[in-house]
Amino acid sequence: MAKIAILERKCTGCGLCASNCPFGAIDMKDGRPDLNAACKVCGICVKNCPEKAILKLETKVDSVDKSKWNDILVFAEVSGGRLHPVCLELVGKARELAKNVNYKVKTVLVGSGVSAFAEELKHYGVSEIAVYDDPALSYFRADAYAACVEDYIKYAHPSVVLVGATSLGRSLAPRLSTRFHTGLTADCTKLELRENTDLVQIRPAFGGNIMAQIITTNTRPQFATVRYKVMTPPERAEEASGDILIRKIPKGVLESRVSCVSVEPIPPKKSISDAEILVVGGRGLQKESDLDMIRELARLLGGDWATTRPLVEKGWNTNDRQIGLSGRTVRPRLIITCGVSGAIQFTACMNGSDHIVAINTDKNAPIFDVAHVAIVGDLYEIVPALIRQLKEAQA
Repeated sequence: MAKIAILERKCTGCGLCASNCPFGAIDMKDGRPDLNAACKVCGICVKNCPEKAILKLETKVDSVDKSKWNDILVFAEVSGGRLHPVCLELVGKARELAKNVNYKVKTVLVGSGVSAFAEELKHYGVSEIAVYDDPALSYFRADAYAACVEDYIKYAHPSVVLVGATSLGRSLAPRLSTRFHTGLTADCTKLELRENTDLVQIRPAFGGNIMAQIITTNTRPQFATVRYKVMTPPERAEEASGDILIRKIPKGVLESRVSCVSVEPIPPKKSISDAEILVVGGRGLQKESDLDMIRELARLLGGDWATTRPLVEKGWNTNDRQIGLSGRTVRPRLIITCGVSGAIQFTACMNGSDHIVAINTDKNAPIFDVAHVAIVGDLYEIVPALIRQLKEAQA
């Protein structure tokens, strides 16, 4: 781990570090540089300091014996009285990764009444299902859940731990990685496992301008969170396999200072992540009312509609209908993009769709790199023509 240190006795307050920082991570306060949360520890300030008053400190981490850490563990989240679909997607990816290094795939369940879900997981090629079942775990408490998963990790020593990037998972995963003093990569869009068991965690970085490949070389386990609808779930086998391991709740876990006062369920609503057909409007739309034809095309196809981030920033749409890293990940059978350029932040969250149709006037638009059908043309001519043909066919 690295960090930036400022030697006040050498600093003259020239401000070159602040003016050269590409992330705006240095504020000048009372004539002295002060680092803020935007610091990426890139070291540019170190190179630009004429007085050598800024240092980049590296902390060496002792390497663990990787041979003592084996297999892949998936945290099986139960929410709303059901096994979250992202769990099965992670199991499918874990089985694919495990083949390369002859690993087994294991899962861990935490909650109240979760033993029934352990029986269901036996149909998905999991070798072991650890269960922490207690009425006191009926609602999510970050400290209690983390302690249970930590207990199993110490018992099983998995090399890789995969967690769904849900609200619960985003709270749980960083607590676990901190307890084991190891790394965590959030919102991965692709995972690979090297022969030396290093997990290559791939995700967009620097505003989506690059695809970063992140590895944890010295420590174990390797933690990663993955969004729903990014991976492919395995087929359910008729025959059950694998063992269920009932684990005791670790001592002191249920003595949490956190208590549940009341529970008010959020009314269920349809999500674009579950849509089988999607029509998406992008920056190519000229005015907000043009979204009407996007909605109309989606309605005639029996699907749903969505937009890209620029339209949300204009106030034309809400975040729950946005596709992208700051919105939703989708994997429909058919997706039609209208006036969408295809920035990596967008394509990383929809390129797993079965059929991608892209409409754009720019023949060099990045969206055509992932499209199965590329239509170079004006969406204001093509979309109304599609709407007319669909109406005629339905009539």
